[in-house]
Amino acid sequence: MGIVGSALFALLTIGAPIGVALAGSAILMILYDPILSPNAVFRAFFSFLGSYTLMAIPFFILAGFLMERTGLIDKLFQFADAIIGWVPGGFAYATLIAAVLFGAISGSSTAMAAAMGMIAYPEMIKRGYPVWMSAGIIACGGGIAILIPPSITLILFGVLTEESIVKLFFAGFIPGVMLAISNAVVILGVSFYLKLPSGTFSWAQLGKATVEAIPAILMPILILGGLYGGLFTPTEAGAAACAYALVYGFLAKPKAFVRELVPATFRAINLTSIVFFLVGCVGVFQFLLANKGWPQDIADWVISLGLSPLGFLLVLVLVLLLLSMFLNGIAILVLTVPIFFPVANSLGIDPIHLGILFAIAIEMGGVIPPVGLNLFAVSGTTGVPVTKVMQGAVPFLLTDGIVLILVLFFPILALWVPNLLVTSVFGN
Repeated sequence: MGIVGSALFALLTIGAPIGVALAGSAILMILYDPILSPNAVFRAFFSFLGSYTLMAIPFFILAGFLMERTGLIDKLFQFADAIIGWVPGGFAYATLIAAVLFGAISGSSTAMAAAMGMIAYPEMIKRGYPVWMSAGIIACGGGIAILIPPSITLILFGVLTEESIVKLFFAGFIPGVMLAISNAVVILGVSFYLKLPSGTFSWAQLGKATVEAIPAILMPILILGGLYGGLFTPTEAGAAACAYALVYGFLAKPKAFVRELVPATFRAINLTSIVFFLVGCVGVFQFLLANKGWPQDIADWVISLGLSPLGFLLVLVLVLLLLSMFLNGIAILVLTVPIFFPVANSLGIDPIHLGILFAIAIEMGGVIPPVGLNLFAVSGTTGVPVTKVMQGAVPFLLTDGIVLILVLFFPILALWVPNLLVTSVFGN
């Protein structure tokens, strides 16, 4: 274990990508150990990528990029503005709603932050909203989508732990609503304090926006209805989302969509390649851990410390938030789950509750410097300095922290919905 730990620390210190660091340290130990065959590296890498459920990730990534190119995101945004844009600070609420909806469909808060930075930010500035608030809402809003199906974070957690992804999706419902409400409260307070402008309500505008947004609204209904109704597996839901976006694009604006199809596909391939490389490297790392029995040794050591389940979760959350200052969310997930999940199992912690805590902490990590990807995504598309984006994100980050603490201390917030559905379906 000392060789692997030292190699992993050294590789991370010199700035090696997290996947290279995980696989490289594991390979070093495999080559050093005469019992383990070097061929096992390739078997472990590709066998871990052979999960059927894992295929949901590229489908949802592509669906999100296709939605961005077809203009469906802009229609969702106009629909949200027509509903609530007339109240004080209403355009900020509309931006939050659109960010959550797009983030939920694409499964990626960073993709949302980049897209909404181009769509919503110029309009917010035009309407008199402060630069810091406009950028902060966009950076934080889509993070809520990490808890709303189809969440790439929850899918990946389910693959890494072999837990039910559908139960993880259900478990994210209440915490996701809590995050949305907490963000709305921040907007409400800032709106009254700064006396932010309100728009005008128009039934005609609402009717027009609703009609134009119907294709965009039907997409999450299709995905979530199929998942919750048992018609789709997560992978099939991802394929259905792609098919829907493709059909809409070809019908709505065929010539323009054909030109956009190849760039959108290449972007999806690029992001999928990064995710899959990380997952394959985790497979190599987990192979070594399993063969050496180190997860059980670590679990026994933690138990010997006398930590309660709550004490362990508190330490885990602090570790995740600390790591988020230096690594992105997917990297944190693939680095920590193989180590901490067996320990949590040994302490009797519900794996679904654990997955939701991981998701919330990773969502917060998207706006924690110096690595916070959402901060840089918004800064890159709007031209706002990262420090200004961070200034606007801080109030939302604080309320997200309150939600994290509540879910940590009250697991029922994450477990009530999945347990209720299991009881209603199986009658026990």
